Formats: sequence, C-alpha cells, structure tokens
Amino acid sequence: MAYSRLLLLLMGVISTLMPNVQARSIDFWCKNDTRTNMMKLIKDKADCMASEAFSSPVQLPRVGIQATDWANKTLHQKRLEVLGDLQEFKSGVQDIGTQVTSQCHTSILKKLERSIVNHWTIVNSLHIQDDNTTVPPPEVQNCSSPTDLTQVLTEYRRFLRGKLDRFAVDVQRSIC
Repeated sequence: MAYSRLLLLLMGVISTLMPNVQARSIDFWCKNDTRTNMMKLIKDKADCMASEAFSSPVQLPRVGIQATDWANKTLHQKRLEVLGDLQEFKSGVQDIGTQVTSQCHTSILKKLERSIVNHWTIVNSLHIQDDNTTVPPPEVQNCSSPTDLTQVLTEYRRFLRGKLDRFAVDVQRSIC
C-alpha cells in the first residue's frame, strides 16, 4: 500500500514536470480538443500504405450504433460496450501483427495498439455511478472482417468518430 502511494506521488510529480503529458482523463471527456488531438495520433503513412493483404481476415467489432438502442442504454452499459469493442480491436490488431511482414506496417500496428490501450485505459478509469442494476458485459458483435491494414485503420477511425465520440458526448453531459 505504501509503495503504491509513493508510486502515485512520483507519477504526479513527473507528470507536472512534463508539459505535454495529459495527466487527467477528465480532460479527455470535457475538452473536445484533447480528445480530437488524441484521435489524430493514428495517421496513414502514404509511403507504406500499399497494403499487403492478410493471410486471413481479422474480426473487428461493429463500429456503428443504432441511435434508438444507444439512447436506451445506461451510461454504464455504454461504457461496457465501448470497453468490449476496444478489447476486440486490440485482439484483432495483435492477430494482424503475426500476419504483417513490412517494417512500416509493423510500426503502424504498434502505434494503433498503443492508441487502443490508451483509449481503453481512459474509458476504464471512468467512474460511473451504477444505476443499481447488474448488467452483464455486452457480447461484442463482430461485423467487420478486413483483409488489409487500410481497412483496419478505417474501421478504427469510424469507431473513434462514431461510438467513442457519442459516448464522450454522453459522459460530458454527466460529469463536465
């Protein structure tokens, strides 16, 4: 317990000394420009985007939402769905890593995986008042089976601009 407090204090001191570090996840939810900047971290590298085909398609989560279904879910349910989708993206990216041979594609995949983990960490750290109902984690609905890196990046961007952004708007209404 004492070590974890010391580590937390040390992380706080270090983060205040580093000007570009976003130490508070509340900024992600309450400041649109912070979220937008984080979403821009994944960019295509035109010089290596002549995508090689994967040996087998990769299963990715459904990135779209049905407005009426989404509106009827609690914030807690939405959080669980977003976390499940991010986990599914991470698994898909790890599967792709075994199929890619290009150094450039490997570099893009590492950046993509870091982005997914960063988003997962921010969403997971969000404390939402449970509405006193026990909700099982939703089953991730696989919808997309891309066969190259360009399609994977497109699906991830659609997820960020769609489901994650809608979730962020809902979170803003409740905590900002």
